[in-house]
Amino acid sequence: MNYSFPEVTLLVTHYNRSGSLEHLLTSYRQIGCQFGDTVVSDDGSKPEHVEKLRELQQIFNFQLITTPQNRGLGNNINKGQDAVKTPLTLYVQEDFEPSTDFPLHFNHALELMQANKNLDYIRFYAYIPYPYLRPYAYNFSEMYLPAFGIDYTKIYAYSDHPHLRRSTFLQKFGRYAEGIKGDRMEYRMCISFLQKGGKGLFYNDYQSLFTQRNSAAEPSTMTRSALTQSNNKLIALVRDVYRQIKYNYDIHFMRT
Repeated sequence: MNYSFPEVTLLVTHYNRSGSLEHLLTSYRQIGCQFGDTVVSDDGSKPEHVEKLRELQQIFNFQLITTPQNRGLGNNINKGQDAVKTPLTLYVQEDFEPSTDFPLHFNHALELMQANKNLDYIRFYAYIPYPYLRPYAYNFSEMYLPAFGIDYTKIYAYSDHPHLRRSTFLQKFGRYAEGIKGDRMEYRMCISFLQKGGKGLFYNDYQSLFTQRNSAAEPSTMTRSALTQSNNKLIALVRDVYRQIKYNYDIHFMRT
């Protein structure tokens, strides 16, 4: 069965993982998803990956946006989004694979976006559930920020994980910060989203529509410090207190 989404552009960011990209695009073809356009934004990959991208472009007929040198994830998303001409964008990084259930729930997400012009985006995947949710429709919940919500993961009302958004997203929330690491870039967009009153939905079964694939041949290119990932209880406690203070301060006072 084929599913046509002419009002949506699939935007994929890519860096040195052409095998993963091929798997993603093949997966969408296998489940019958056809988008109004597909944009692959490459961040200065190695020559062998760029050569593979050219081959894949002939097979999957996508726009390929390149840069002569690596400029970071922020620049990669910005230039990719600039190439989108449709009113809606489905943003997915190259290491994800959609499930066979994706088209049905994506149709529901489109219906909800079209019915409520105040919605800015809809999240399909997460590592953890968003802490403040209220039921909305079709197994989606609305994310909200209570006045005295103390769970610091409220910062992730925005996330770079797979999501549907209006293509005017950057006009409302600003362009992604460039020249900084990917996790800091995402954090700044999280702050901007909250400060500017972003409205979003969260899919309740948040790990059922996509699977993240990190193979030994093409491992994740995102790196984080040992302190960020440490399971030491004392370090974890200090980290949580620090985040609680910093995130709340930044939401109210940080300039984005």
